[in-house]
Amino acid sequence: MKTIIAEKPSVAREIAGLVGASDKKDGYLTGNGYFVTWAFGHLIGLGMPEDYGISGFDKASLPILPNPFLLTVRKVKKDKGYTADTGALKQLKVIEQLFNRSNNIIVATDAGREGELIFRYIYEYLKCNKPFERLWISSLTEKAIKQGFDNLKDGAAFDGLYQAAQGRSRADWLVGINATQALSIAVGNGIYSLGRVQTPTLALICRRYLENKNFSVKKYWQIQLSHNKELIDFKSLSKTKWEDQKLADDTLKAIQRSEAATVTSVETKSVTEQPPLLFDLTGLQKEANKKLNLSAEESLNIAQSLYEKKFITYPRTGSKYIPEDMWAEIPNLIRALQDRETCKQAVSKIKWGRFNKRIVNDLRVTDHHGLLITDKIPSALNAKENMVYDMIAFRLLEALSQACIKEITDVGLQVLHYDFTAKGCKVIEAGWRSIKGSFSDDDTEPLQDLPELKKGDELKIKEASVLEKKTKPPVLYTEAGLLSAMETAGKEIENEDERKALQNIGIGTAATRAAIIETLFTRNYIQREKKSLIPTEKGLQVYELVKERKIADVVMTAEWELALQKIENNEADAGAFQKEMETYASSITNELLQTSIAQNNLPKLVCPKCKSQQLLIRDKIVKCPDEACNWVQFRNVCGVQIGIADIESLINKKKTSLIKGMKSKAGKKFDAYIVLKEDCTTSFEFDKNKSYKK
Repeated sequence: MKTIIAEKPSVAREIAGLVGASDKKDGYLTGNGYFVTWAFGHLIGLGMPEDYGISGFDKASLPILPNPFLLTVRKVKKDKGYTADTGALKQLKVIEQLFNRSNNIIVATDAGREGELIFRYIYEYLKCNKPFERLWISSLTEKAIKQGFDNLKDGAAFDGLYQAAQGRSRADWLVGINATQALSIAVGNGIYSLGRVQTPTLALICRRYLENKNFSVKKYWQIQLSHNKELIDFKSLSKTKWEDQKLADDTLKAIQRSEAATVTSVETKSVTEQPPLLFDLTGLQKEANKKLNLSAEESLNIAQSLYEKKFITYPRTGSKYIPEDMWAEIPNLIRALQDRETCKQAVSKIKWGRFNKRIVNDLRVTDHHGLLITDKIPSALNAKENMVYDMIAFRLLEALSQACIKEITDVGLQVLHYDFTAKGCKVIEAGWRSIKGSFSDDDTEPLQDLPELKKGDELKIKEASVLEKKTKPPVLYTEAGLLSAMETAGKEIENEDERKALQNIGIGTAATRAAIIETLFTRNYIQREKKSLIPTEKGLQVYELVKERKIADVVMTAEWELALQKIENNEADAGAFQKEMETYASSITNELLQTSIAQNNLPKLVCPKCKSQQLLIRDKIVKCPDEACNWVQFRNVCGVQIGIADIESLINKKKTSLIKGMKSKAGKKFDAYIVLKEDCTTSFEFDKNKSYKK
């Protein structure tokens, strides 16, 4: 017998159907010489400090450097502690029995770093030594699975991938556990979670937020002229930026008296815009955030669902290319798209026989190729799935199209002795931009049409006006912007040689970035404000504590990603990487234990109920330490975090300032004051000026 182990039940059922294992049992399917079973994601993980006999946060135990690392069954939170997940224990028993009854194993967990780790941790935990082979596929279509079974690979070929996955998992443990405990002990006021990737990511958000907040906006003025020639209206703008409005107004009057502008130069250049490459996961997440306002996690979940329904290839890819041997498949995918209503028109613009081969590059395909549709075209999807699917389909059509060729014209004009410029654009060949019919990127201004102009031409000034403008602060990160910053962490590096070495290395991987961002939300370190990500009071506090420390260093985290990639390719030693991480964890622990936090920045407030105890102010609650009194106020009210100033105001003045943007159970937003009543309970008071419907 052979046991096939998949990552989740839905994939196991697909495979079981193809190998003829149709007999359903508890926790597996069987038939035709196969057992087909599954994990539920990570059934086995690294043990926690208590598994090494270390309970609570104890300064004397730090740093904790396990040797060897213990593996334990997945745990769930129960009361105050953690206990083994009963579902995980039951499934593990099934897997163990099947492994024992088999001659060999076929690994069919997701073909990537985490999928490899899920299987290897189970294999190691069960002390199994049966030989295993690897099913390595990029889509769940019947054809792909059959091809995969015809080309099973020896399990040992993926030892590098496993060592990289294990190295990542241990590094996260060493840094996360030690740094979190060290900072929490040093601060002595609640738990401050830190992590190898989450902390540099938080630092990116906080740094940008503070740059934006502390930016001093300056006003300046420019003069705009309107012209018309050959029935074409166009505008020009002064090169001078006046910092004094009166000077700009005086210049405007002088210009209005002279009725014409003279063309002093005309420069035309041809610009070729190559089509975009296929999406990798981060590219899809960025686009879905910009266009559909989906979070990175939402788009990953939607893509995963489309993959499991066999409509797209494996989504957790870091590549934008396909290998040469897949090129022959592409025409079938395009033909299949002709039957999809939303894509028909776009497919008709594709030039058959002239497909652009830019996406073919064997050397740039990592574990998986770029995101493609399959030849199975969806009919019944929900609205968001449809939009994400179309995004992937349209990107394929664009990638196969020819370059877009534009003619960009820069015109210099002069009025009196003031210089003006006009910029124009003409599309010579639409190429890939015809697929969606948009000829400039969302974040750039569309360029105007210009008439034929030559040096020495006189142009009438139809209208002249002064425009008030402002210098712009660095923009707050949206999720798309943050994903870009995580992807190109190397750009933060000042040393040019280092920057070159790290140019394509980010922090986190395509597969993990969404989870890192979500972790920052669950830790209450960041929040959404419209589309922007901004730090919470707690997030800023953590940043202030660690911003000068190694743990907030984006560059170092990017260097580790590079080391893990080398381990994956068998170019570096996993043992040496772990030693380096242990040394790092030790130094970061000592560094953080010396952190002193100014405790005096928290106000001393007396409990309003018992009037004798000083309130404990934590990031989630404010409470009286006396259990007999037990007065408590939660700091998250209807989705809004209540700041320290408002807590102080509530206790001392019996009322907060107006709290904006709270959400009712029905999902409606409202603004209100929180007031402390005579009996020391709290309630809402609405703004007198607004009429609220009850």
